[in-house]
Amino acid sequence: MTNPINILETCWYISAPWGKQLSPLAISLLEKVYLPSPKVAGYCCGVEWSDIGWNYAITTQRGIISVPDSEIIASGQLQPLAISKPQFRLGQLVNFRFANDGPKIRMILGMSLINNAWLYQVEWKSPALKLLTDEGVCIFPKSAQQGKFINRLSWVTPHDLTEVL
Repeated sequence: MTNPINILETCWYISAPWGKQLSPLAISLLEKVYLPSPKVAGYCCGVEWSDIGWNYAITTQRGIISVPDSEIIASGQLQPLAISKPQFRLGQLVNFRFANDGPKIRMILGMSLINNAWLYQVEWKSPALKLLTDEGVCIFPKSAQQGKFINRLSWVTPHDLTEVL
């Protein structure tokens, strides 16, 4: 007999967060963009999944700004850089080296280029089960029950991950 809680815990890391579909990116990494609100131009240097969809890290002369796609005007021009291609892609399943006792397989939920090195975002901790509803189990992060926010996502290097075969 299988334990449904164990199955849920195991499957959590290999599906999009909160049962949502990972939507396609609105802009490409390293694409030149315009931000009308602060009236600046920059390049997309990272992307990460959030509760509302993709958030983009835009590097500008004022620093790095994190914005949703609704605040971006894409140009279609890619910044020419002589850097290596990312080793992994968004939505790819990978083995997380430091998973401790939890499931090893995780999904790439973000990537960022920092100092010419690619970093990847994976979920390091699953949410806690909160309550039963008429439809079944309702999932909420334990921190939300206590009115606090604890980030369950972590940025890791390619050294921390291996490809799932």
